[in-house]
Formats: sequence, structure tokens, C-alpha cells
Amino acid sequence: MKRTAYKLLGLLCVGLAYIGVVTPGIPFSIFIVIAAWAFAKSDPRLHAWLYNHKVFGKFLTNWTKKRVFPLYAKISMILMMSFSIVLLYIHGSVTGAYWLAITCLLTGIWAWRYPSTPEIYDYRKKHGKRIAWLK
Repeated sequence: MKRTAYKLLGLLCVGLAYIGVVTPGIPFSIFIVIAAWAFAKSDPRLHAWLYNHKVFGKFLTNWTKKRVFPLYAKISMILMMSFSIVLLYIHGSVTGAYWLAITCLLTGIWAWRYPSTPEIYDYRKKHGKRIAWLK
């Protein structure tokens, strides 16, 4: 029963990740990480398929092994969060925009602390620096 639930969660998240790849403003990264976690608990075949996937495989491998969060993902995340804050502010919810800005700022700090490329990861590791600062 649990394996089936994890498998269904993984399949749902893969579907949402596909939507996120083609739809601006919807993230794919969080959904694909959740799918990998769910497949690891339910189906080794789907887990292996996900890591060898042509769209998601490189992202997942870099995240899992080196905690790499690509620069394009960081920039698009910041742009979409900024757009959301401005949109909320324009529609009259100043308090909502304020709280969203705080949440987005903390999320941005979390994302930007990770290396953007495997080379940056290797450099930090070689020189004994923290992989993700503030950690």
C-alpha cells in the first residue's frame, strides 16, 4: 500500500515537472526531486529511469551528488518570484506582498547558496570551502 502511494506521488510529480518545464512560472525542480525521492521508496526501475531521463537526469544527478542548483534555474526563480510580488502589490495586497517578499527572499538565499555548476562544486571541495554557504 505504501509503495503504491509513493509510486503514485512520484508519477504525479513527474507530470507536474513536465508541466513546469513548458510553462513559465511553474517550477519543475522541486517536483522532480520529490519524484526521485518517491521512486527511491517505491520502484527502483522508475528511479533509474528518472536519473537517466534526457530532460531531468542531468539536473537530478548534479543535485544528488554535488548539490548543484543551475544558474538558469536561480535566475528564473528570482524573476518569477519578483513578478509574483509585484502582481500582488498592484492588486492591492500590500501586506500580502510584504510577506511574500520575505518568503521569496529567504527562498532566494537558500537557492543562491548552492553552486551553479559542477566545476564550482569541485573548486569549493578542492579548496576545503563549504559547498553551500550558510551551512
